[in-house]
Amino acid sequence: MTRLARCGFAVAALVSLAVVTASVHAAPAEDFYKGKQIILILSTDVGGGYAASANAIIPYLSANIPGRPRIILQNMPGAGGVRAMNYLYSVAPKDGTRIGMVQSMSPYAPLLGVEAAKYDPRQMNWLGSLEKSTGICVAWATAGIRTWQDVFDKQFVVGASGAGSQMETLPLLVNKLFGTRIKVVSGYKGGNEVFLAMERGEVQGRCGAFYSTIIATRPDWVEQKKIAIPFQIALERDPEFLDVPALGEFAKDTRTKQVLELIAAHMAMDRPIVTPPGVPPERVAILRRAFQAAVNDPAFIAEAERQKLDIDAVAGEGVARLLSNAYAMPADVVNAAREAINLTGATAN
Repeated sequence: MTRLARCGFAVAALVSLAVVTASVHAAPAEDFYKGKQIILILSTDVGGGYAASANAIIPYLSANIPGRPRIILQNMPGAGGVRAMNYLYSVAPKDGTRIGMVQSMSPYAPLLGVEAAKYDPRQMNWLGSLEKSTGICVAWATAGIRTWQDVFDKQFVVGASGAGSQMETLPLLVNKLFGTRIKVVSGYKGGNEVFLAMERGEVQGRCGAFYSTIIATRPDWVEQKKIAIPFQIALERDPEFLDVPALGEFAKDTRTKQVLELIAAHMAMDRPIVTPPGVPPERVAILRRAFQAAVNDPAFIAEAERQKLDIDAVAGEGVARLLSNAYAMPADVVNAAREAINLTGATAN
């Protein structure tokens, strides 16, 4: 065999070895989920809008992950998602077999001074969020709270699941910035229990980004005018509520508007799905692709419409960017937001 032939043979062998080696290294990422089970941690209780969204997307998420792993739902309510975020950040396996759907305010809890929030959401891997939403306060029709002026003239009692949840942070913010008379009653297991408490007359209302949940789980509340919306927790009016004033209309200075902007940032990434930090990048990429394929699947879109679930998805990179921007806000604005909602002693129980 000539020297040239030997060289050619050696090069060909090296190329073949490189291809085989690359295939060996590539295979585990695509094959990892075959025969595996993924546990999706849901930071709310059963029966609410988050549970409906999670159950709706699970089969489509599974179908778009190579190996079609079974996805099991596990509820982990507590402190508006802080408990679930702590678990995902510090305790959950970091191999891609644990993911979570958490309340949209929980990634902002460390920024807002919640002492129980022992995590940095910027180090976690965000797969995407299912929708964008507008914050509102709703009042039971018989409560007599129908207008913005009413929350100054009367005490408005709202239910909440605990410090750190938007059900508590948002009304406290409104009180601090505008001097309203909203009383928060905490301790409910989740948003669904607050809705039940409204029906029983224990509380008069609830604040947060949950209108799509009402449409999906209690459409008669809207159809039969069982609730009123005195104001929106937003800088501008949402087209869906053109007759309802937004808080931005009452902000008298730039600082107040900046605080509102920071607090409302989480509504641009409602129902986010996340993995713990440290998950191999190739598995994160697989899960992100699966999320995008799932939310764009015509069958999932049809199922969401059937269940009256709003879907306005944000990609994982978009969620990460929203968080990065929020955590880069000026310190004086962040401090003003912390003071407004006063959550430094919140617990994750």
